[in-house]
Amino acid sequence: MADFILEIGLEEMPAHLVSKAEAQLVERTTKFLADHRLAVGAIKPYATPRRLAVQLIDLAAGSEAISEEKRGPAVDRAKDDEGNWSKAAQGFARGQGTTPEALTEKDGYLWAKKVIEGEPADRILARLGDEVVAHMTFTTYMRWGNHSFSYIRPIRWLVALLDQEVIDFTVLDVPTGNLTRGHRFLSNDHVLIPAAQDYEAVLEKAYVLADAKKRKERIADQLQTIANKADWQLDLTTAAAEDLLEEVNNIVEWPTAFAGDFDQKYLALPKEVLISSMRDHQRFFYVTDSAGNLLPHFLSVRNGNAEHLDQVIAGNEKVLVARLEDAVFFYQEDRQKSIADYMDRVKHLVFHEKIGTVYEHMQRVRQLAASLAQALELSDQEKADLDRAAQIYKFDLMTGMVGEFDELQGIMGAHYAKLFGENDAVAQAIAEHYLPNAANGAVAHTAVGAVLAIADKLDAIVTFFAADLTPSGANDPYGLRRAATGVVRTLEDHDWHLDLLAQLSDFKAANLAVADTNIEKVIAFLTDRVRKQATDAGIRHDLVAAGTADVIKGDMVYVSDRTQVLAKHAQDDNFRAVMEALSRVVRLAAKVPVAEPVQESLLENDQEKALYQATKDLNVSALEAAGAEAVYQALAALQAPIAAYFEHTLVNAADEAVKNNRYAQLGAIKELTAALGDVEEIVIK
Repeated sequence: MADFILEIGLEEMPAHLVSKAEAQLVERTTKFLADHRLAVGAIKPYATPRRLAVQLIDLAAGSEAISEEKRGPAVDRAKDDEGNWSKAAQGFARGQGTTPEALTEKDGYLWAKKVIEGEPADRILARLGDEVVAHMTFTTYMRWGNHSFSYIRPIRWLVALLDQEVIDFTVLDVPTGNLTRGHRFLSNDHVLIPAAQDYEAVLEKAYVLADAKKRKERIADQLQTIANKADWQLDLTTAAAEDLLEEVNNIVEWPTAFAGDFDQKYLALPKEVLISSMRDHQRFFYVTDSAGNLLPHFLSVRNGNAEHLDQVIAGNEKVLVARLEDAVFFYQEDRQKSIADYMDRVKHLVFHEKIGTVYEHMQRVRQLAASLAQALELSDQEKADLDRAAQIYKFDLMTGMVGEFDELQGIMGAHYAKLFGENDAVAQAIAEHYLPNAANGAVAHTAVGAVLAIADKLDAIVTFFAADLTPSGANDPYGLRRAATGVVRTLEDHDWHLDLLAQLSDFKAANLAVADTNIEKVIAFLTDRVRKQATDAGIRHDLVAAGTADVIKGDMVYVSDRTQVLAKHAQDDNFRAVMEALSRVVRLAAKVPVAEPVQESLLENDQEKALYQATKDLNVSALEAAGAEAVYQALAALQAPIAAYFEHTLVNAADEAVKNNRYAQLGAIKELTAALGDVEEIVIK
């Protein structure tokens, strides 16, 4: 067994791509080893802003030799009437690198046994450059020199060591070797790695913590130590703090944490402004007292040692104060105007050149929100608050604060709304209408905020569809998929069953701006988000296809619920029998559609009468109103009557009236089954 290290040395990578690149390198290396049958005990990744690396621990000396059999032509086609090998047999043998005489007969076919010899590890590893390093993919690329080759950042060095042996290959014009580079400022340029096993220790002596996990732990420990010593509260468990810790980890190789201060007068600013200034703009961690109040201090991390740290602290304090001074100025200026002043300016703010202004968008949202509120039976007070919020909810886009801190859209709107005399419900709705602002972010909590958020996103989707500005492939410049996901998640969170097809059809009829929108395509677009959520949750593809099919009313919550119900019952002992029974009914009913109702007088045997009694009081609307679980239970209860029906009933009866009546009965059950989706999509195992 041996160890091997592969290191790709780069110019500094964007922080948000480092962890993804590290994971991709592990994935590609794992596949490479599997494809070449080269066994390994463990794969340890490393990543810093300047390097991506994998260490292969306990690597086999070579790949395993394997033998495999290939099936050729049938024996009766192997020779002609004179006993000579046929062209089929000769061609097969030639393709397998053998002769017809070496083929064996088995199960009526000719078989070729092929032995694939093992290969030394060093020869296999020499292909890493072409098959792994050069094939890495990124969302950001750079070209350098006169090369057409592109990569996340220019490659400056490569290390490929099998124990002490350099594995020779090149990527572009960069050859492999045993020289790495330490910290850009604290170490000599080139550092020798004697053996693959020494990689991590050698880099640590050169002021590089190559293990990203260990580096992050050291950063967290340093930050917490400073906070504890000063009796500050530091929460690194929130999603925002974890994201910041990940980002900071990916911009340093040798972390040294420090604390800085700012004047207490800046605490008069809204806390969101202070937090955004520190966290989003300067990559600082904020601290609080035991009651959760912000303190005039911050924590940060330097990429280097503690030498001249006082100068680093002073520089960071100066940059933060400059930003806070800007915030104070905008905060004072913004309060000199009124919401009406800002709304006059919103009227001239372009939403999209093909769609119109933000004000026109707001007018449509106000109308759609009122319709949704009526359907959801919101209270009169909620409707009044919603209407007021819909009239003004984008006003903060024209404030100086949001112009400088665009990540505070909605948040500053809520804060200013309260200062200008709006009630809490209106202010909260203004803050919540952007939610969710991340894939797994929180959705709007209040009913008023949730309806405004849904209406705002739906209008954006519908109008962009009307302007033929729909997502294409992975391209989604206007964030419509994110908006659709937000609509679905908000509806699910509030368990709101809305007939979106009817709602959006009425909305289309009342607005010339969306007259060209195909509402069915919008419903399909929303349904696709339900489908993706279910797939991401690990639900089988066939169950997702079944549950998200036949979306007639656009009730996204019901579609999501029934998909999850199918997944829940897929492990039931009787699931196969239930699906087979329902699928058989659906297939037969589709062959002879009969529009007339079932005539009880034409039912002949006890089994078809029993099936009729079991279904006569059921209808699709009632089933759906009862919920997806109730739908499944009601249809599952039909399995036994359906099985008995088919055992004793000939559907294609000689009597035409009886035959049509039986197809009418099957058709009625088919309609009921539609409440569960398309059961024919389900793969019965």
